[in-house]
Amino acid sequence: MTVDQLALLFVLLLGAVISVPVGDRFKVPAPVLMTLLGIVLALLPFVPNVEIPPDLILPLLLPPLLYAAVRRTSWRQFTANKRPIFLLAVALVFVTMASVAAVADAIVPGLPLAAAFALGALVAPPDPVAATAVAGQLGLPRRLVSILEGEGLFNDVTAIVLYHVAIAAAVSGTFSPWSAGLDLVLSAVVAVAVGIALGWGANKLMELLGDATLQIGLTLLVPYASYVMAEELHGSGVLAVLTTAVFLAEYGSDADDVMTRLAGHTFWNIVDTLVTGVAFGLVGLELHNAIRTASGRWGELLGWAAVVVVVVVLVRLLWLMPATWLTKRLHARRDYDEDIPVSWRETVVMWWSGMRGVASVALVLAIPLETDAGAPFPSRDEIIFIAFGVIMATLVLQGLTLPWLVRRLGVKADTDHEKELAKELAIRASKAAKHRLREIEETEELPEELSEQMLRRAFDLGVRISPELAEDERREAYRERARRVKRVRRIQQEMLSAARHEVLAARSEPGADPEVVDRVLRHLDVRSLR
Repeated sequence: MTVDQLALLFVLLLGAVISVPVGDRFKVPAPVLMTLLGIVLALLPFVPNVEIPPDLILPLLLPPLLYAAVRRTSWRQFTANKRPIFLLAVALVFVTMASVAAVADAIVPGLPLAAAFALGALVAPPDPVAATAVAGQLGLPRRLVSILEGEGLFNDVTAIVLYHVAIAAAVSGTFSPWSAGLDLVLSAVVAVAVGIALGWGANKLMELLGDATLQIGLTLLVPYASYVMAEELHGSGVLAVLTTAVFLAEYGSDADDVMTRLAGHTFWNIVDTLVTGVAFGLVGLELHNAIRTASGRWGELLGWAAVVVVVVVLVRLLWLMPATWLTKRLHARRDYDEDIPVSWRETVVMWWSGMRGVASVALVLAIPLETDAGAPFPSRDEIIFIAFGVIMATLVLQGLTLPWLVRRLGVKADTDHEKELAKELAIRASKAAKHRLREIEETEELPEELSEQMLRRAFDLGVRISPELAEDERREAYRERARRVKRVRRIQQEMLSAARHEVLAARSEPGADPEVVDRVLRHLDVRSLR
């Protein structure tokens, strides 16, 4: 990597950090801002072209992004939403691919059907990172976020496998439906096997490591290992990462490992922010390729790209309407955990959330230069331009207008339902604490004063989570006590702050041992978290 390329990477990393508060300030999703930054950089003559090999974009960017996204969900959500996810992540990808292929084959002269299907496959999947990032900032109902997360995480698996099948057919000139179907099944089986094996191995290794720093470092390596190993064995790297992440989320969490959980949450928030910013900055920077491809054919290529954009957007709408209706009809009373849109407004928001992004960029850049016969890959330049037209139009146009659409339709999270869930969890937490206190009292002789104090703390534990647990007259007393505790904590924090400043000042004094100073400082930091 040259110095210019390294400087460009630092600019993208800085933009990733700054785009978050700027996006919050102006109600614009951070991924969209980073894409716009990439477009601006691509138009500046002194900014170098991006020289990342296409076959490295997916392995470098997707594993940490997918792992971070899976940490926010659970296996229960996947199983409960299997119908909506199947209709969106599998069926809709097939329908979009076929529709785009049919239209592209009709309007682009000389475009072979296999190449048209490759174009359809690479523009079919909405980007999981864009969908979750945008949905998370807009305060959408949790059921919509769950569906968008599930769709975004699984549609890449379907689209990437279909893309490889279409590219293989275009390169070799032959196609076998049975072979393609077998490849799809084997790819999924290998990916799940690799994901479970690595998830189990990583879980055991974390128990041996013990240290929070080493455990978190391992979680960064595991997604990459899962992706690469699955791809080497001709499986789906994306599905392998999803399987590994879900396994670790379900079985790799120790309820009493507080420091690892807090540090891991912070670490993965940082990774998610930086990698997402770089990924969408690269999407904008790839405008270089589109400009170079046009080379005097702007009118013709823009027309084709516009038609494909319309097809992609309309197909999603025309599919979502009956798919949502069918899901509601199949929704039984026992499927209370299933997340489905409850109104046409939510369906419209889901439709407009179908933005393309990182995966589509990586796939279009990975199109081979030649076929097996040595001839140039058919209509490669046209496919690249059309694909970037779809990516830019959906990501920028839909990303910028989605917040306005959400406000206009009045779609927002059901805060009453969320408060009720928090209240239920608060009751369970308080009951569990009281039950454990009774068990301790049976084996240890506790002074009555201490027992009452611990019982009061168990009650306070639930009230702090959900103040609604307290009765009206007791609620005001609790609030007064909370204000008093807050005041004590403020004074304590100021005292600890003075202590930290004094210890930190000692670090630069003659004869001071930095290691001892840092150890004492860490002790004060931990005390500050209590």
